[in-house]
Amino acid sequence: MAALSVFGALSVYNRPRLQSLSPVPGGERGWWTIFSGNPGQPETNFQRDIHWCHDEIVASPALWTCLTLIAGDIAKLKPRVLQLMEWGGWVPAENASAFSSTLRKPNRYQNCIQFIENWILSKLQHGNTYVLKERDRRDVVTRLYVLNPEWVTPLVDEEGGVWYQLSRDPLSGFAEDVIVPASEIIHDRFNCLFHPLVGLSPIFAAGLPALQALRTSKHWTKFFGNNAQPGGILSAPGSISQEAATRVKTTWETNYSGINAGRVAVLGDGLTYTPLSPTALDTQVVEQLKWTGETIAATFHVPAYKLNIGTAPAVSSAQLDTEYYKQCLQRLIEDFEICMDEGLGLDTPVGTPARQLGVELDLSGLLRMDEKSQIETLKAGVDASIFAINDARGRMNLKPLVGGDTVYMQQQDFPLDQVKDNVLPSTAAPAPAPAPALPAPPAPAPAPEPDLDAEEARAALAREKAKQAADEGIAAAADAARVLVLHSITPSRKAANV
Repeated sequence: MAALSVFGALSVYNRPRLQSLSPVPGGERGWWTIFSGNPGQPETNFQRDIHWCHDEIVASPALWTCLTLIAGDIAKLKPRVLQLMEWGGWVPAENASAFSSTLRKPNRYQNCIQFIENWILSKLQHGNTYVLKERDRRDVVTRLYVLNPEWVTPLVDEEGGVWYQLSRDPLSGFAEDVIVPASEIIHDRFNCLFHPLVGLSPIFAAGLPALQALRTSKHWTKFFGNNAQPGGILSAPGSISQEAATRVKTTWETNYSGINAGRVAVLGDGLTYTPLSPTALDTQVVEQLKWTGETIAATFHVPAYKLNIGTAPAVSSAQLDTEYYKQCLQRLIEDFEICMDEGLGLDTPVGTPARQLGVELDLSGLLRMDEKSQIETLKAGVDASIFAINDARGRMNLKPLVGGDTVYMQQQDFPLDQVKDNVLPSTAAPAPAPAPALPAPPAPAPAPEPDLDAEEARAALAREKAKQAADEGIAAAADAARVLVLHSITPSRKAANV
């Protein structure tokens, strides 16, 4: 295999430097070995004297539900390669088939759903996901292999370089132990409480509640297998030997317990049987399992109603999914996207001219609304000129329409700056400028104080003129009367001649 030849060369690369490598404390299995045992070989918790192993607690129903729910929800999101545009948005990338094919088929035995599910389960169970890269002759990553975290040990050299020691794994392409640089491993981790290279699983905190739930279930399984009879006391009127007591006890358990519970017992020699009744605390099985389930869900940040514990809040399903995404899935999804960007070399601009690419999981497979709410949301986006009609139809998986790529807006709408400044658009006639305000009229001059001498003079002159006019009028009237008299008493010349 190609991977084998590459890693064979890496294992002998720079031997003096590799000899200075030292394993990270707890790097082989995180800090897991302190608190749990290997499968089939339970170890003792030195502080609490508790015996349990990883395989045992994963069988807890609540823990199993958290693991499979989170991994399944993220795995159903389709990965895609996007390109950053000059205007700041991300759109599906063109001419990125080399990366897209790796996302669709990460390796020869897994599809993208199985690959992502394996990635998330490894991280949730162990706190670490190690993914081995396989490159072609162009140095492009073409295959990705999720490794068993228990077979990987982080190493650090004296210069601070990070390496990884991989145990033999023929499925991943190498048949012997190798040491590879960090450039050939995608290491996704979280909850790094003790070392930055060692993640920690939520099972670190959920192990004891899960173990309590398992032991409670086992106890009550045996109890109900005994016909829900907790046992009883056989008493004799006098003292009996230990041998007789053992014989009576064995006979009773053989004939009247387990599958034989309920049979008729015949007692002699004064023996009496007193059944024991479970206490009220012992019978609160549902409450105990509910508490352990809620505790386990809290460590994984999963809402309890997702585990069928309690009731969901009285809000829409879209709001519930959004809350579940924000508090539980978002961190895991964004970690995956960033690790894939760095692992595939998409975190730096590529090509000429340089373009920025990135891996994104399509959240439309998770944040789905019912059809009515989705149509109402898309209609609001089209009416607000955010979506084109074909954008909305594409989200409903409908084919585009002719003319549907245009964003429409009503004509009477004006830009905000023109509305604010009360300026009409350039296509309309400019508004006339307002006329300048007239200057205020001057204040009237104060009236002068009256001059008594001048007033008397003007009054005397007026009287004189009036008297003169009256005299002239009387004289003119007298002359007119005199002429009239003369005409009346003097005969005319014509009459005199007669």
